[in-house]
Amino acid sequence: MKWSFAAASLTLFVVSILFLLLLTLFESSLTNMSMTAERLVSAILLVLPGVVGVILGVISLLRKEAKRWMAVLGILLNALFALFFTFVLAFAG
Repeated sequence: MKWSFAAASLTLFVVSILFLLLLTLFESSLTNMSMTAERLVSAILLVLPGVVGVILGVISLLRKEAKRWMAVLGILLNALFALFFTFVLAFAG
């Protein structure tokens, strides 16, 4: 089965949600880390998949794949998620 870029974009959004749940669940184990290390881990696990998801959604639109609504939905969800956590990480601490 061949995956479209739009499906990969939405999959990365789901992966970001799973990382958020895992970070929330294991937050107590992050208390021994420095603030910079916590921010770096959070940025890699929460913001980076969202940015890659936006890029994949844009690639899907540029390639004119069949399900354009999936690409637009992937772009919107990933962009909002990544922007929100970018602002959270910018003002945290």
